[in-house]
Amino acid sequence: MAIFSVYVVNKAGGLIYQLDHYAPRSETEKTFSFPLDLVLKLHDERVVVAFGQRDSIRGGRPTGGVREAGKHWGSSEACGTVGHAVLSINGVDVNGKYTADGKEVLEYLGNPTNYPVSIRFGRPRLSSNEKLMLASMFHSLFAIGSQLSPELGSSGIEMLETDTFKLHCFQTLTGIKFVVLADPRQAGIESLLRKIYEIYSDFALKNPFYSLEMPIRCELFDQNLKLALEVAEKAGPFGPGS
Repeated sequence: MAIFSVYVVNKAGGLIYQLDHYAPRSETEKTFSFPLDLVLKLHDERVVVAFGQRDSIRGGRPTGGVREAGKHWGSSEACGTVGHAVLSINGVDVNGKYTADGKEVLEYLGNPTNYPVSIRFGRPRLSSNEKLMLASMFHSLFAIGSQLSPELGSSGIEMLETDTFKLHCFQTLTGIKFVVLADPRQAGIESLLRKIYEIYSDFALKNPFYSLEMPIRCELFDQNLKLALEVAEKAGPFGPGS
């Protein structure tokens, strides 16, 4: 069981706090010969698999044209959703579209003289801008969920479930949303959400230097939140006096 991340969203839909608590490692390293049997593209300044599959390395779903090592692919061969990202080439880390030693990734992989080549792939991490955008999108979905309710006074979205995680949301009376992404088997999330609200009240709202609705930058809030997540993972629901 694991708790993946925590988001705090203000009543206007702005992300005011985010913590990545646990990220499953799903990396694969393979040696490739030329031509590369995966289609790569540049997506948000990262080189990702756009189309194709080899072992556990996968691309996303087809939507539009992409560029791969100097080529352009039509809509039937391309992909809009993000697949695995290139994390390193021949043991050299990749930062965005360049390797740590300054080589442009797509250009390097498009040159036959550089093969055979060892490439490590993994799940791309969300950028800060992507997290801000997704928090705003969830805020809108939450409002839509309330409006779609056939009864007045709907709580909005409290849980979204996928095959790999569950998203849990608790909204306070003042409109602050606490969102937790966790393993589908993780117990005690409802109690954890209220515990996070308690920590927010004690270490953010009571902090004289904190302004309401603004980003939370408080060391005591960080420390107590991380401790609460560790307790929740080990013990499940919070007991009396926790």
